[in-house]
Amino acid sequence: MTEIRLPEMGLVVLVGVSGSGKSHFARRHFTPTQVVSSDRCRAMVSDDENDQSATGDAFELLHHIVRTRLRRGLLTVVDATNVQTGPRQQLLRIARECDVMSAAIVLDVPEAVATARNAARPDRDLPDHVVPRQRRELRRGLRSLQSREFKRSYVLNGVEEIDAATVVYEKAWNDKRELTGPFDLIGDVHGCRAELEELLGELGYGVERDAEGRAVGARHPEGRTAVFVGDLVDRGPDSPGVLRLVMGMVEAGTALCVSGNHEQKLVRALNGRKVKVAHGLAESLEQLAREPDEFRERARRFMDGLISHYVLDGGRLVVAHAGLKEEYHGRASGRVRSFALYGDTTGETDEYGLPVRYPWARDYRGEAMVVYGHTPVPDAEWVNNTICLDTGVVFGGKLTALRYPERRLVQTPAHEVWYEPTRPLGTGSRDRDRDLLRIEDVMDARGVETALMGRVAVREENALAALEVMSRFSVDPRWLVYLPPTMAPADASPLPDYLEHPAQAFAAYRDLGLTQVICEEKHMGSRAIAVVARDAATAEARFHMDDGTTGALFTRTGRSFFKDASRTDAVLARLRDAIGKAGLWEELGTDWLVLDCELLPWSAKAMDLIRTQYAATAAAARAALPAASTVLAQAHARGLDVADLRERTEQRAANAARFRDAFARYCWDVDGLGDLRIAPFQVLAAEGEALAATRGHDWHMAVAGRLAAADDSGLVRSTATRVVDLADPLSEAEATSWWEKLTADGGEGMVVKPLGPPPEDRKVQPGLKVRGREYLRIIYGPDYSDHLDRLRGRYLGRKRSLALREHALGLTALDRLVAGEPLWRVHQAVFAVLALESEPVDPRL
Repeated sequence: MTEIRLPEMGLVVLVGVSGSGKSHFARRHFTPTQVVSSDRCRAMVSDDENDQSATGDAFELLHHIVRTRLRRGLLTVVDATNVQTGPRQQLLRIARECDVMSAAIVLDVPEAVATARNAARPDRDLPDHVVPRQRRELRRGLRSLQSREFKRSYVLNGVEEIDAATVVYEKAWNDKRELTGPFDLIGDVHGCRAELEELLGELGYGVERDAEGRAVGARHPEGRTAVFVGDLVDRGPDSPGVLRLVMGMVEAGTALCVSGNHEQKLVRALNGRKVKVAHGLAESLEQLAREPDEFRERARRFMDGLISHYVLDGGRLVVAHAGLKEEYHGRASGRVRSFALYGDTTGETDEYGLPVRYPWARDYRGEAMVVYGHTPVPDAEWVNNTICLDTGVVFGGKLTALRYPERRLVQTPAHEVWYEPTRPLGTGSRDRDRDLLRIEDVMDARGVETALMGRVAVREENALAALEVMSRFSVDPRWLVYLPPTMAPADASPLPDYLEHPAQAFAAYRDLGLTQVICEEKHMGSRAIAVVARDAATAEARFHMDDGTTGALFTRTGRSFFKDASRTDAVLARLRDAIGKAGLWEELGTDWLVLDCELLPWSAKAMDLIRTQYAATAAAARAALPAASTVLAQAHARGLDVADLRERTEQRAANAARFRDAFARYCWDVDGLGDLRIAPFQVLAAEGEALAATRGHDWHMAVAGRLAAADDSGLVRSTATRVVDLADPLSEAEATSWWEKLTADGGEGMVVKPLGPPPEDRKVQPGLKVRGREYLRIIYGPDYSDHLDRLRGRYLGRKRSLALREHALGLTALDRLVAGEPLWRVHQAVFAVLALESEPVDPRL
């Protein structure tokens, strides 16, 4: 029995004459989707798999399918004769393009067997010379096929051997997805053994020593695994000591290590190859020369066996010495190995004679975190979900480790400058634009993946409108980490004189299986998002703000709430003070917060709208309707039958007066900070936690109350709430009575939200607004109460769909923010919320 060992991902080429049983073999050992058949492709382009005139088009299609599958990382089996070198080389070129392994399986049957099989097929009429010719071609190319063309090749001789063969799949050496950590990823050590031992101690590892006191291993009591990014050797004072320690850890299973370019060069030197002795190689050779031959050979084998990169934790973490582009993750080729060891260069050299590295991390858009070293930097900084951990310990810098999944850096300073750098490390400066959103990120037809709603798509025309707003009017994008969703109203009420009523909101949530809801007073103001950093250092470290600002206050379209930056700073300062006095920094373990708020009065932001739309309507009614009433009174006095029209006009005048009183309640002059009020109602996010998703609304309202109580200035306003038991009619009646009082006193109404987790199998609105009768007069016009029957038929489906999608996107933005994902990933979800706001939905809903 022949065991055929194949890569889980790669190209498999079946080779054999017509009638050798390739299609039968493929059906036995591979799934139908894995097999790409030349006969099937010929049939697809000509409706006849025997039409030889279609062979060119058939193989063009076959190559396209093979290339697409390999690019997507799928095992692909080619079922064709492939007895000629040319067709095989075309397939191998595709495999090299896609950086995958290749294997060949030759099915060599006697000519008589193949001829008999072809004769037994009624759908195939091969000329007599075809099989002998194919067999000759196979024989001529068999030696090169086995020795030079494919990474692996198997020749199965005869029908019995073919039938007895078994197929076994092997994972790629770099595929360690089953290892989930936690990990401690350690940057370039370069022979700095003492610093490495100190760093391992800081990380909690116990260093193990031999009888001579040398470090020969280390183990973490919690089972953490160290991962070294390569360049263990050269330049530093004790490369053998570093190798001894790391080899012991790898052999004991407490560490992984990828190859660095310095290990590769040292191995070539130890193998007797001619190499240029520079960049610290001389020091390593001299230090190893003092070691026993046995140790040198052990170190040589260890370094020679290191692979280019690892894919860990289900594909969420990739470790390579010089980094790795997304399309190379998990691939195997000389090109991939070269990139992993040396990175990408522009082909130029700098003033120090060193190659200019291409900044691949700026263009990285992969979901996997890439951790690397190779190019020393003053400080480890995140760039598009990648981080370089080579902080130049051998040059007098630091030895850096990244704790995964915690994303926390741990560092040990160098004991001294062990090697003078050819190029100064510099002071380092963050590229402000390197992880910002790009047009291709938002024009992606696949949309944005969310946990709640799956993929949320954005139309191109909406994306273009949002792009205009965000690029021209938004606050500094580094602060723009969230935009709030729209909110749908409850179903129309059947009660006389009511369009909206709490009963419908309660019923909607009860029907979905919820047992409790919370009712929150709805302030008539403008939605405001406040991002508050504890200090300038936090703003710079967490949001990369280097201009001294410590927060932002922006509208639901991302625009700065105030034109006057000093007013923004003053509001944020009072919020910051209230957060501190309420003890939230310490309680939540954070130095920054994102708050969802309502800023009052409405006129503070909407004065132009009030003046041009609402006040103008009221003024016109006040001028026209009394005059019309006077004329109608005169007509009535002359005996004309205008009683109904006169009554209607007087009713409209009364409605207009109520309309003016309704919006006037929410307006007052704002001369300074003392005239403003801000009502926070949700703590959206803090360091390490997206609180909008993890804490109940009762917690959020309790925190809002604490902020209001802690504020001595009168700026922060509390929000009244009621918790309703949906199984208790009395509880609902009390909440309804409270809503009636709120709205009778001029309040806008309330928002009803789920209390506790909603059912996983249901799509639950995050909130339903229930607005008062007089407030709805502002929305629908002075005479809306005369048209309730028509308004009750308003369509809410699109609004509710929009609310759910925007809510899902908002939570996605917060999840990405607290996970430390690159800013462009956060902005992808934020931008989508803004784009969805361009959808044609009745703005009155």
